[in-house]
Amino acid sequence: MSAAVASLDHLVLTVADIARTCDFYTRALGMTVVRFGAGRVALQFGRQKINLHQADRTFDPKAAAPTPGSADLCFLLAGSLEDAAAHLAALGIAIEEGPVERTGATGPIRSIYLRDPDGNLVELATPLG
Repeated sequence: MSAAVASLDHLVLTVADIARTCDFYTRALGMTVVRFGAGRVALQFGRQKINLHQADRTFDPKAAAPTPGSADLCFLLAGSLEDAAAHLAALGIAIEEGPVERTGATGPIRSIYLRDPDGNLVELATPLG
């Protein structure tokens, strides 16, 4: 018997303001807002989603210390890093670092880093080679 993980279904991001977070991730990264359950909100992309918990209205069960701005996320881009950087610049979103080479889950990646409205670190990457 095993509890081997096959893939990521969703993760939870605790935020200060759900509307502000949805605006950022839809405009900057092309995610889609989905509503489910009793007033729940998530950001959908590909076959995954990010469930959003507002810091002053979290759901149980939850992390031991849910805090806005404590996440460090890496997303693989559908397009080029250069196109993403130009899109972010047009929106007035600053790139904090990059492009730089890093190691992703399946090999080398080229990345840029930015911050979301809560200060979470968001890495956008494309595979190298």
